[in-house]
Amino acid sequence: MGITSSGANPLLDLSDNLAGIVERVGQSVVAVHGRHRIPSSGVIWRHGVVVTAAHTIRREDGIEVTLPEGRTVTAVLAGRDTGTDLAALKLDGVDLDPVECGDARSLKPGHLVLAVARADGFGAGADFGVIGSTGGPWRTWRGGQVDAFVRLDGGLHPGFSGAALADVRGQVMGICTSALARGAGMLIPGMTVERVTGELLANGRVSRGYLGVGTQQVTLLDAWIKEMNLPSSRGLLINSLAPGGPAEQAGVLIGDVLIELDGRPCSDMDDVHMALASASIGQQLKIASIRGGQRHECSVTVSERPQRNSCR
Repeated sequence: MGITSSGANPLLDLSDNLAGIVERVGQSVVAVHGRHRIPSSGVIWRHGVVVTAAHTIRREDGIEVTLPEGRTVTAVLAGRDTGTDLAALKLDGVDLDPVECGDARSLKPGHLVLAVARADGFGAGADFGVIGSTGGPWRTWRGGQVDAFVRLDGGLHPGFSGAALADVRGQVMGICTSALARGAGMLIPGMTVERVTGELLANGRVSRGYLGVGTQQVTLLDAWIKEMNLPSSRGLLINSLAPGGPAEQAGVLIGDVLIELDGRPCSDMDDVHMALASASIGQQLKIASIRGGQRHECSVTVSERPQRNSCR
């Protein structure tokens, strides 16, 4: 026996609602051809501006965007930020409505969401799932500041990096990426997208402080802690130096154990990132380290972090 009234079938109502969200949000989702083979997705974030996942853009020129209507146009790379995995593209002569944004901080584990992509040539595609976990502001392994931690409950399908993530009201919470966590899709919240996009459009990049050091956390000897009256039992062993970088120029050596930066204890990379976030390019920071069992101090001039460098 068939059901003729959708009101008597809540599953049908839910299904129709989700399909409507995909159709509506999909009008502001494009396919981005910035790498070989499978395109990624992108979102019309501002009039004439597409935002996508930076790791999917493998070339500077020759980038194309396929619009919801099926037309393919040339896009100009305005800038990219590997720290937050965001790239901004400019479209000329394209007037599509930007997505309607919501606040990603309202998401909770278990909330139903839809990733809306356009990457296979057959129109808008969707992936239905739930939010896996959430948290406060966090810093990515590449040094970018993200305004809210939102992990999806699984990985992303090919082409879904750069897709819009919508809640069940149809508001876009941000864009998806597979590059910020191993084995799981992550959300780049709308407020982060907006902030970074503004910087990319204005400057072509996001400037971050840089010391040029690679580190690993180590446990300090009890004798050092007692002799130097250290507040923490942890420090950061310098295990690599960027050639010609600020730290190398300041006389920092591989094997030094960093214990203070800018007069504050430094026991993990969050402490380093915090000091760099508050420092301006060209500012000098005082470094205290342990070298040969003795306290050693020097000053390092903060420079702008190269866009493609794994050192801090």
